[in-house]
Amino acid sequence: MFRFEPVSSRKPLSGQLVWFLFWLGVTVVGFYLTPSPAGHGTHTQLGLAPCASASMLGRPCPGCGLTTSFTATVHGQFLTAFRANAFGPFLYSLFTVSALVCGVTYARKIRFVTDTRGFNWALGILVASFLLYGGLRFLLVTNYGP
Repeated sequence: MFRFEPVSSRKPLSGQLVWFLFWLGVTVVGFYLTPSPAGHGTHTQLGLAPCASASMLGRPCPGCGLTTSFTATVHGQFLTAFRANAFGPFLYSLFTVSALVCGVTYARKIRFVTDTRGFNWALGILVASFLLYGGLRFLLVTNYGP
C-alpha cells in the first residue's frame, strides 16, 4: 500500500514537510482551544462563523463537530471527541500517524510514496465512509443549531 524511496534532495519532499507542519499547527491550535460542551462550535473560538448547515437547517454537515472532536482528542477527552463527531478521533489519529511518518521521512530524505493503487483505494474508502456517515447524520440528527 505504501512505498518509501530514498532521494538525494529534500526538494521533492516539500509536500511531506507541509503536511507535517499543517498537523503541528492543528495540534497546537487544538491545545489552545477548549472543546465546546455543545459538541460543536469550537471553531468559533478562532473567530470563524458557526456552521451554516447547523445555523440555517438545524442539521449537521459531515464536518460538524470535527474541530471539537480534534480538540477533545488532543486534550485526551475521547468520549467527548467521539460524541462530537464519531470520525474525529479516527481522522485525527490517521492525521497524526501520517504527519509523523512524513516528518521522519522528510528528515531522512525518504519519499513517502502515496500514488499507489492501494493507497488510492484506502483513501477513496475513507472519503466515501466519511460522506456516508455525514449524510446519515444529516438526515437523522435534527435540532443541531447553535
